[in-house]
Amino acid sequence: MTPRPPSHPSSDSAAAPDADVPPTFLPAPARPDGEQEAPPAQRTGPGPEAEAATEPAAQPARKKTSRTKPARGAARPSDAPATEVKPSGTSEADVPGAGGPDATGPAAEKPAAPKKPATKKSAAGPKPAKKAAAKKTTAKKATADAAKKPAAKKADAKKPAARKAGTRKPAATPAAPETAPADPPATGSPAAAAAPVPPAQRTAAGAGTPEPAAVGARAAGSEASASPVGGFEAGAAATAGPRTAAAAAQTVGGSAAPAAPGGVLPAPPLGDGDRGRLLSGTHHDPHALLGAHPVRDGVLFRVLRPYAKSVTVVAEGLRVELPHEGDGIFAGVLPLSERPDYRLAITYGEGPDAHEVTVHDPYRFLPAIGELDLHLIGEGRHEELWQALGARVMEHEGVPGTRFTVWAPNAQGVRVAGNMNYWDGTVYPMRSLGSTGVWELFIPGLGEGELYKFDIARPDGSHTLRIDPMARRTECPPANASVIDVSRHEWGDADWMARRAERPVHTSPLSVYEVHLPSWRPGLSYRELAEQLPAYVKDLGFTHVELMPVAEHPFGGSWGYQVTGFYAPTARLGSPDDFKYLVDALHRAGIGVIMDWVPAHFPRDDWALAEFDGRPLYEHEDPARAAHPDWGTLEFDYGRTEVRNFLVANAVYWCSEFHIDGLRVDAVASMLYLDYSREHGEWTPNQHGGRENLDAVDFLQEMNATVYRRCPGVVTIAEESTAWDGVTRATHHVGPGGFGGLGFGLKWNMGWMHDSLVYMSKEPVHRKYHHNEMTFSMVYAYSENYVLPISHDEVVHGKRALVSKMPGDWWQQRANHRAYLAFMWSHPGKQLLFMGQEFAQGAEWSEEQGPDWWLLDPAYDAAPDHRGVQDLVRELNRLYGATPALWERDTDPGGFAWIDGGAWEDNVFSFVRYDDAGDPLLAVCNFSPVVRHEYRLGVPENVPAWREVLNTDEERFGGSGVVNTGRLKPEPVPYHGRSASLAPVLPPLATIWLRPEG
Repeated sequence: MTPRPPSHPSSDSAAAPDADVPPTFLPAPARPDGEQEAPPAQRTGPGPEAEAATEPAAQPARKKTSRTKPARGAARPSDAPATEVKPSGTSEADVPGAGGPDATGPAAEKPAAPKKPATKKSAAGPKPAKKAAAKKTTAKKATADAAKKPAAKKADAKKPAARKAGTRKPAATPAAPETAPADPPATGSPAAAAAPVPPAQRTAAGAGTPEPAAVGARAAGSEASASPVGGFEAGAAATAGPRTAAAAAQTVGGSAAPAAPGGVLPAPPLGDGDRGRLLSGTHHDPHALLGAHPVRDGVLFRVLRPYAKSVTVVAEGLRVELPHEGDGIFAGVLPLSERPDYRLAITYGEGPDAHEVTVHDPYRFLPAIGELDLHLIGEGRHEELWQALGARVMEHEGVPGTRFTVWAPNAQGVRVAGNMNYWDGTVYPMRSLGSTGVWELFIPGLGEGELYKFDIARPDGSHTLRIDPMARRTECPPANASVIDVSRHEWGDADWMARRAERPVHTSPLSVYEVHLPSWRPGLSYRELAEQLPAYVKDLGFTHVELMPVAEHPFGGSWGYQVTGFYAPTARLGSPDDFKYLVDALHRAGIGVIMDWVPAHFPRDDWALAEFDGRPLYEHEDPARAAHPDWGTLEFDYGRTEVRNFLVANAVYWCSEFHIDGLRVDAVASMLYLDYSREHGEWTPNQHGGRENLDAVDFLQEMNATVYRRCPGVVTIAEESTAWDGVTRATHHVGPGGFGGLGFGLKWNMGWMHDSLVYMSKEPVHRKYHHNEMTFSMVYAYSENYVLPISHDEVVHGKRALVSKMPGDWWQQRANHRAYLAFMWSHPGKQLLFMGQEFAQGAEWSEEQGPDWWLLDPAYDAAPDHRGVQDLVRELNRLYGATPALWERDTDPGGFAWIDGGAWEDNVFSFVRYDDAGDPLLAVCNFSPVVRHEYRLGVPENVPAWREVLNTDEERFGGSGVVNTGRLKPEPVPYHGRSASLAPVLPPLATIWLRPEG
């Protein structure tokens, strides 16, 4: 594996939306930089916020009762229905990304604007003496009524029958006028606490000056506890007025009308600590402050909508506007006996730009993730982690929406930011679910296609905007936001999936075509590739394709090996469903799909995994252990259970969700050794004093065991370049080094690749001095289960293309190329060939332009030379699949025997391969440029005649045409320790295969 350039971070910075522009007329939202400072506790002026929700087809009430019980003294719904409310099952508002219509109907109508005070003087000027006396009398009366009220309640409780009969039913309080009172009540009085506040007196969200009602509430509740829940009851007791003044709905002129603002009791004020943490995004439990909570005098409603002009609680028989407490917080106590099934009607903008949307309150829902999920996450054993974390569209408590969950144990707070709220996460703080480090929020009405990130408050209080590590879809780079995704692909590969586990891969044919999808045919999408790639690969006879990493990565020049979106196929070529379509097409064509997987490291981009929640999380906490010395990236902390779970579940995810048939694990050697690419003094030994990374060993064993258990028929392949013992040994079999096997199915034979290419690069006259380079691989050929790779790493960075590595003129280069491929296909082990080498492309591979397909154009003079090599590869794969001797006993030493491995003077190698039935194939390679007539070879005695089935020097392949025709009969001439021998002609720079005749 060659060093790869560092990831190129992409920028998604943009200016914040203009706070003075109504949301309706805002341009397309832009995302901020990946990092931002903590937001101030107070905002300046109204700003845009897009939100809407869809009401479910049949919305069950949260309680068994179908309507809200009115408070004593209020008009009963049966006597005077409240403002018209939409029936259950109809849509109330447009849902961004969920396909709902615009908010229409009575429940979404814009409320009539209250009239302004007659004069500024009457609203805030000095009060006449009579008025003050009257106010004092009123205050005393209200206090007396409040004192009498508990006794009356007690008496009523003893006489339910009399109350039901209608005895002593108080008259309904008349509706309050829309205009503001000429003289506001004194601050802190009960009347002030219940009085409506005209919009003209409200401060804009974040203006910093509380409204009169809010001031009164704070003064009256100064003795209340600041606890988010415990303070409700005490605060309500301190500010409660007569119950008859708090009607849920009132009758005006015999028709329904909304309850006046004066019917809302003041909410207990939030303590400075809770308020500050809520507004700064550092509160661990915003659900305890926001939403609806029962208190002694009714139900407390509190809503955080920084850019709203008004917030109204809407339920059956109920429509009440909440007072604004400043900083975008709207709160009040409604005299209800139980929490209703409610929605929020939120008004944005002013004048002709004003509009109202009706939504479900995200803070009325219980957690949408189960206790078992949290337990498994905490233990690092959640094998379907993608079902528990990330953004998942679902129906929760009968309401459609999206559940957001993220693991950030060091964060002070987490908020959801996205285009649904113009990248201002203030409105959507998440709650912490205890010691697991998981944060959760269910946002009703939010659906597929929405962009989002997590706004994370670090331990030092600063903020960073991060992608979702579990995102299943992302924006197309250089943009990097996560995207809510719902899969709708219907698989058509049932036959393939049912058959892939019938036979172990070690005893099956495996001929792999390695592909870099973005450059194979530059410009093609996943679906367009599905129309061309399966047909091409099937025509050439390969059994599998290996896709270089398809997981999302910011820098195309990394070829996909520096991953930021481990659960998302790159959006450069289409959607996740489009990628599934490609895999499906390959399976239907009978072609398996192997994918490069990169659990060794990840880039340092400050919007991705690096110090995700402000401290090392996915990377090791020791900087020396975390930093990868070769690629400028960070290594995973395999000793942390949650990180190991993230990676193990990721391997299962690709095999389960995308029907991937194999994982080629990249850079395994860099994971296994603590001293990998480190000098003395730059690494710390393990607890036994060794250089092995024991955490990485445990991780690889767990990953392999889990994948093989959960995904039958899948193979894992290690790119491991050292002599680590037991890479493909079972995990429970302990080797001489004291370690169990890593549990891989196959391993790239990097030694064979390096040695054989060194031999082939020599001039034929010098090859006899390097003869052992070609034979040494058989010394260890059965120590592991091998793949023979001619991969992308061997045709880039100045290493030259395969045909260009060969010595001699153009004819000799192609002849060497053909002879080498036939040697490779006949050598024990599976085969892998990188794209472009199948037709002898002379130039190195470039990810920007891909293979030189023009070399095959009939208009090109040398096209027959390249087509000849392509035809040879097609014939190699055809014969390979039809000859079990070439693959059935790849891992069995009894399946191979040398005829003569020491003919170094002749540059000739000859050997026999056997299948399970003992049927042989004889392979002879002549790597000298001379024809060798009647070259005698000892052969198995029990074969009466042989026939040449492959000759790389055939004219159809571009050779000179020196071939063996007809039957080749053995002679009773002892040779090479055998009693019979053959004397075929050996073509120059060629490989021939012979099989028994008949």
